[in-house]
Amino acid sequence: MRAKKNPLHPVRRPLLPPGQRSRAAHLLTAAAGEGRFALPCCTACGRFAWPMPEACPACLGDIALATASQGARVLSATTAEVPADAYFRERAPWRVGLVQMDCGPQALVHLSPGADTGDSVWLSLKLDRAGSAVLHAGREGEDMTTDPQWRDMVADPRDRRVLITDARHIAALPLARALAKAGAAAIYAGLPDQWKPLDTRAALESVPGLSLVPLDVTSDRSVADLAAQIGGKVEILVNTADLPRPGGLMGPSATADARAAMDTVAFGLLRLARGFGPAMAGRGADGTLGAVAWVNVLSVFAHAAPPALAGYSAAHAAALAFSHALRADLGQGGVRLLTVFAGPTDDPWFQTFPQPKVTGKALADGIVAALLNGQEQAVVGDLARDLMERLRENPKAVEREFAQGRM
Repeated sequence: MRAKKNPLHPVRRPLLPPGQRSRAAHLLTAAAGEGRFALPCCTACGRFAWPMPEACPACLGDIALATASQGARVLSATTAEVPADAYFRERAPWRVGLVQMDCGPQALVHLSPGADTGDSVWLSLKLDRAGSAVLHAGREGEDMTTDPQWRDMVADPRDRRVLITDARHIAALPLARALAKAGAAAIYAGLPDQWKPLDTRAALESVPGLSLVPLDVTSDRSVADLAAQIGGKVEILVNTADLPRPGGLMGPSATADARAAMDTVAFGLLRLARGFGPAMAGRGADGTLGAVAWVNVLSVFAHAAPPALAGYSAAHAAALAFSHALRADLGQGGVRLLTVFAGPTDDPWFQTFPQPKVTGKALADGIVAALLNGQEQAVVGDLARDLMERLRENPKAVEREFAQGRM
């Protein structure tokens, strides 16, 4: 049961921590958003640095990110009772510390309640509410879920209300179970075409705190009606709406299939953004359990289109473009947008695709893990991870291999 707000406590203003960063520093933003721990390192002398410099402070060499040891020792710790910045003042007391990293440099970090001067700590690279990369330090093995500073940088489902937009998605049932296990206060699962049988209805209804609600993302009225009912309650929205329709551009139903996929995946996201986005952005500072995250589950083929999935890939590419704009809009309220890229899922629409495929449970576990880690991007499935790596190395080779029918 969620505790009711105390009317005597002041209402937090929709503030963000300082977000100014250099272009080079956004390399750290990318690493933190993907859940990686990497630090600035000189490509010439190999020395690590902090904060992000424009050039190596030792030899003026070029700086790139490199995997580093996460160990450190606390040199000093303090609790800021009245911080200068308004964002931290409203969340005071706020603990900070100076640490000596095992890899070399010293850094000012956000410090967990269990860490103090002289302690060995474990560093994490996190995104704060402004979307900037910061360092958090805590003792290894410490339960971070009780640390309000840690919770401010992640999207813990515990005690929050979650909307899964499509209960028919292969990941809907395992995701609902995973969210309930993580302590979600309530789970809403959208059900399009309610007249159609739902094989997992009994299993979904047995999940603690879950309610099936009517939601068709292809209908303006359906989205608007549900937003009017629960839009002010949803703190995490997981958009699982999808419409896999294999087929190339020259197939007999290519136009109809592409239009249907675009209406569900891309324009469905647009409808959801217009219906639920304003309320979520407005509740980003709503106490300790305000709106915290929006999750878009997209195909990894949004980045590269196999000819056999031309229209489907285009729909997901359009949704990815919408996601960038939505991230900016939600970010003004401190709400994080997480994009989850998945490979072909283990359902009948992808039965002709080679293994390995992504199971619903693997996708659900990846979503919840990324929320708990405070990420902006997650990649689920061996094929998806391999494809993303190949695209980073040689995108033209991927295009040619897809044209030859090779994944």
